[in-house]
This record gives sequence, structure tokens and C-alpha cells, in this order.
Amino acid sequence: MDRWAGKIALVTGASAGVGAATVETLVREGLTVVGIARRVEKIEKLGEKLKDAKGKLWAKKCDVTKEEEILEVVEWIKKTLGGIDILVNNAGMAHFASISDGDTEGFRRILNVNVLAVAIFTREAVRSMKARQVDGHIININSVLGHGVPEVSDKYSLYPSSKYAVTAMTEVTRKELIKANAKIKITSISPGLIKTEFLAVATTEAVAEAVYSQRPTLDPEDVANAIVYALGTPPHLQVCELILRPVGAS
Repeated sequence: MDRWAGKIALVTGASAGVGAATVETLVREGLTVVGIARRVEKIEKLGEKLKDAKGKLWAKKCDVTKEEEILEVVEWIKKTLGGIDILVNNAGMAHFASISDGDTEGFRRILNVNVLAVAIFTREAVRSMKARQVDGHIININSVLGHGVPEVSDKYSLYPSSKYAVTAMTEVTRKELIKANAKIKITSISPGLIKTEFLAVATTEAVAEAVYSQRPTLDPEDVANAIVYALGTPPHLQVCELILRPVGAS
């Protein structure tokens, strides 16, 4: 990770869960991290905890469903810090409903956050890296549901579909970068069930606790450590996909 010391990492969905764990891990590794989320006050609070760390945290408010806010953040990074060296596309959401009887607004929110925002951030990061001739790294936080739907459920809505899109988007981007003769890496990290507030936000705390009590889970730090592993590989080696499952998970 020494080669990333002082470099600029942009982490989306940085206010809690995997995003917050990733921000903390990267700042402690000596990176300058721009953490974005709607709840920017949570990132600012994390920044107080990290004030003596090797790196630095910048907290910026951004709603990833609004392209103008994404572009404002990207422009701020360009003017203030120089550009993006690492992008962690972590922001995501679930909407528990069926496809056959679901609401259109729920469909739209999932696609806007889990697919469209990932594409926009990826485009802007690649432009930044190419313009500065930086061999950067893009990491997409995917899901095991982006590779298979293991059980019948009428509550997944478009969540697995959105994560299948991330799987395809990662591979399409990798091949575009090969064609462009760029040395930019891209990695998909697909965790199983993680114990965060993600499920409670999509349902209720009671439902989330019931699920967590019945199934083995990962910690947010497990995913953050996987990100560090992917980033820490030598320049000639690219980790294309990491699937993370808790021991005992089917």
C-alpha cells in the first residue's frame, strides 16, 4: 500500500457501514480520502476520530442520484486535490418489494443508486485518471446476489438485477481500459450478508435483527480489508473479482 500514500481516494456512501470502515482504513493507510454521502455530518464526526491518522479525510455532501452533485464533487476534487486516483463505488440501496407487484419509484431508486451512479462515477474517475496519466484503481462494491439468486423470494425487487449490472459493468469497463491501453485496474468485490444498518434502512430494525440472528454475517471491516488487499497487489496484477462469504453461509 506504500505506493498509494498521499494519493486521492473517493469513497461513496461513506457515512456508515462498509463506506465508513473503508474511509477509516484508507486514511489510516496514509491516503487522502474524500468521503461523500447525504449524511455528511457522520463523515465529519469520523474525521474527528481520524485527525491524528497518517492520511486525511475530507467530508463532502452528495446525493448520488443527482448527477449535478456528483459532478460538483468531482470538480471540487480536481481543483482542490488534483484528481481521483482511487474510486470506491460503495453507495447502494435495497428496496424490498416484488417485481411482479412492485412500485415504479422503488425500481427507479435502485437503478439510480446501484447502477447509474456507479456508471457516472466510473466515467468521471477514468477521465480524471487518463487526463493525468495515472494508473488508478476503481473498486465496485458488488454483492453475491450479483452472481446468483440462491433462493426464491418475492422481496428482492431489482436489487439482484442491479448487482448483476455491476458485475457486467465492471467487466465491460475492464475491457474498455484494455482497448484504451490504460493501466487502470478495476475490481468487483462481492460480499455476502454484512451486519450494518443497510438492512434496517430498507426494512426495520426488528427485521434486520431477526435476519442477523439466523444467518452468519460479515463485518464491514472484512470488506475494507478486501479493498486494501486488492489495492495492495503489484502493478502487473489485477484482482478482477473477490467473493466474500461468512463461514457457514450457503
